[in-house]
Amino acid sequence: MAQEHVEIVRGIFERLSEGDLKSHFELFDEHVVVILPPELPDTGIYVGHEAVLSYTRGFLEPWERLTMEAEELIDAGDTVVVAVCQRAAGEASGAVTELRYFQLWTFRGEKVIRLESIREREDALRAAGLAQ
Repeated sequence: MAQEHVEIVRGIFERLSEGDLKSHFELFDEHVVVILPPELPDTGIYVGHEAVLSYTRGFLEPWERLTMEAEELIDAGDTVVVAVCQRAAGEASGAVTELRYFQLWTFRGEKVIRLESIREREDALRAAGLAQ
């Protein structure tokens, strides 16, 4: 199942890289937990579909165009570690930004039960049980 999870996440990021930021919500468990640490914008813990959708709407509001690209996917059993490159252009200013960080997509069966963003690679690998 682990390789299947990698392929699911790869497909999600193919759509994200094209600017489709919503179609993957169908894969989220109804009690999904999304965790954004203080060192990333919009820090917080969001639990359940409604909270995640509300966060996403607010996150997308200031951007004219936002894409997320997976630069690397690492199999960690029920979790997939993703090196993310996020690019966006501000709606008002047109200023382009780029942010690199890591995400841990944790599955139970075919559903995503947890999505955690982590700024540093070593911390992400440690959180996934791949480093000490």
